Amino acid sequence: MGHPALGRRAAEITDVNDPELRRLVEDMVETMIDANGAGLAAPQVHEAIRLVIFQAPAHRSDPGLSEAEAFDHTAPLTVLVNPVIEVLSPEREGGWEGCLSVPGLRGWVERPAHIRYRGLGLDGKPIERVAKGFHARVVQHECDHLDGILYPQRMNDLTKLIFESETKHWLEPSA
Repeated sequence: MGHPALGRRAAEITDVNDPELRRLVEDMVETMIDANGAGLAAPQVHEAIRLVIFQAPAHRSDPGLSEAEAFDHTAPLTVLVNPVIEVLSPEREGGWEGCLSVPGLRGWVERPAHIRYRGLGLDGKPIERVAKGFHARVVQHECDHLDGILYPQRMNDLTKLIFESETKHWLEPSA
């Protein structure tokens, strides 16, 4: 948080065949996996271009992940160049989000529950999918980075911006 690449709109990618783009994607995938992340946007690694990677793996161990946000087989490891999101329903869902660019914190964020996204894969072919739950949340979170937005800017109630170590108090049933 604070790096200039995270605070501005990222540039469109004009050449998906650029070998440097492939190298960047390999590095991003390794970084995301090492950090146990669900996604990563190029601005998070100080590259101000419109590129995101994400997945919704079955082994996610996020506390408080609702049934609606559970694993979605339609969200395998995906590389998306120049993504565009279309909201398909006015319904919103709240969920706890964390971010590699805002380490040690979690925040309750409400987002559109049903979206369509499209962009290009690294092979230059179009990708278009409909997403709900965690799949929709992670895509929106990562695409926000491309517009210079961090999840705390999406929060309606900053009293729900907490240290990760305190999530147990929000997720345990009340006595």
